[in-house]
Parts: sequence; C-alpha cells; structure tokens
Amino acid sequence: MITWPEGYRKVRYEELDSTNSEARRLAEKGGAEHGPLWISTARQTAGRGRRGRAWDSPNGNLAATLLLRPPAPQAVIGQLSFAAALAAAETASHFAPQAAIAVKWPNDVLADGRKLAGILLESGSDAKGPWLAIGIGMNLASHPVATEFPATSLAQLGIAAPSSDEALSVLAARFAHWYALWMDEGFHSLRTAWLARAAQLGAPIRARLPQETREGVFEGIDETGALILNEGGQKRLIAAGEVFF
Repeated sequence: MITWPEGYRKVRYEELDSTNSEARRLAEKGGAEHGPLWISTARQTAGRGRRGRAWDSPNGNLAATLLLRPPAPQAVIGQLSFAAALAAAETASHFAPQAAIAVKWPNDVLADGRKLAGILLESGSDAKGPWLAIGIGMNLASHPVATEFPATSLAQLGIAAPSSDEALSVLAARFAHWYALWMDEGFHSLRTAWLARAAQLGAPIRARLPQETREGVFEGIDETGALILNEGGQKRLIAAGEVFF
C-alpha cells in the first residue's frame, strides 16, 4: 500500500494556468512558503515544458509540481531532476509493470520507447535561500500526437489509467525516497540508479544544442549530470540540450 510521505503537504486545484507558475507565485510571496508542497491540478490552461514549449494537459493526466527549498547550493539542486525522473519512472512501472520503462537525458521518461512523462525544473532565490519547482507531467489517459519525439500514455499501453491522485501518491512517495538519499549520500546513488534505467546507453544518439547538433555514442553522465558523448573517440560533455535516437 502506498502511503503519502511524511512531511510533504499537497494542494489540488480544478484548474490552473500552470502548476509551475503557481509554485513560483507561492515561492516569491515574501518567502512564506517553504514546502515541500505538491501542487496538482485537474487541468492546466498554459502548461509548459522545456524551452518554453506548450505542454498538453487534458483532464485525466497528471500535472503536478513539487515546491521545496533544498538546503544545498543553487549550483547542485539541478541534480534533483534525476531524482524526479527516477520517481516518475518508478511510478510508471508501478502501474505498467510489463512495459519497458526508461529515462532519457535530461528530463524524460519513456515507455516502450515513447515519451510518457516530462519534467521541468525552475528555480529562484530570495532572502531565505534557493527555492526549486519540479514540474512533472505524465500521460495517464491520453497523449499528444504528431510530436517531434513520439509520445504514449498508460491507456495506450493497455493499462487502465489510474486517477491523477493515485499517480501522485506513488510519485510523491518515490520522490521522497530519492530526495532523502540525495540529501544523505549526494548525487552518486541517483546517478547509478539513473544509468541503470538510461535509454540508448552505449548506443548512437543525436544531441541538439542551442547552436549545433552533435552525433556520437551516449556513454553516460558525469558526476554533475552532464551527458558524456563519444564522438569518434573524443569525449564531449554536454550540460544542456535535447537527445534524439
């Protein structure tokens, strides 16, 4: 039985522009909100993904953001994207144990090779220190079509889609596990677990960067979370970009 993690609060709305936007508003309201607080909504009217892309958020899917203030330097809290990816992957496996669930650098979860969930981190800082919003969207009942990277949903996999509340309970419990491990042991344990689920590890990929596209073999991630690309024997570290197979 999944139990809600101790110390985490939650609030649910019927409609929001964006759960990440709501997290930002709460964080910037005089620093009064410390979290950890899960914000979820039945429907987003202006959901967004990485690089400002629109994120389709119809009823029946999961749209949630965790707001927290990690007691860590701003430079390393981005590592929690890997904790979120692991938690989302484990949530997918909980409901779809027969599916091949993998993580795709930097912030996606795949099911049978198609995108099932995406993660968006946004952060800021005030007099009380850094805050972090971890937005997670998961396709439970439906998925967008004609996307650049093919998408899927639990329903498309032949699974009776759980409610967004059920999915959030599993997600919150698994994130709490990885967050506690990160706090105790640092990035090493997250990195090891993430690599064990990594899609296309040891295989050719294309990495789209802001100014160019590079091709090579995906050799893993380093101790900061940067992608290691082997370009004909020369290793290149990529801190930000998009990966295609």
